[in-house]
Amino acid sequence: MNRQKKLKQLFKEKAKKASAKLAPKKPKYISKADRLKLDAEAAATPSETAES
Repeated sequence: MNRQKKLKQLFKEKAKKASAKLAPKKPKYISKADRLKLDAEAAATPSETAES
């Protein structure tokens, strides 16, 4: 690999990392089972507070 190619590759890598930092972040993945648990908890909580 010649010097020009090495430098070009380094700049390309740095630019890619910089643009990745600026990109919007994806929400954390929540598995289907966890989503069902959260929905069940959310459904149970309001009914308990309404009864109290």
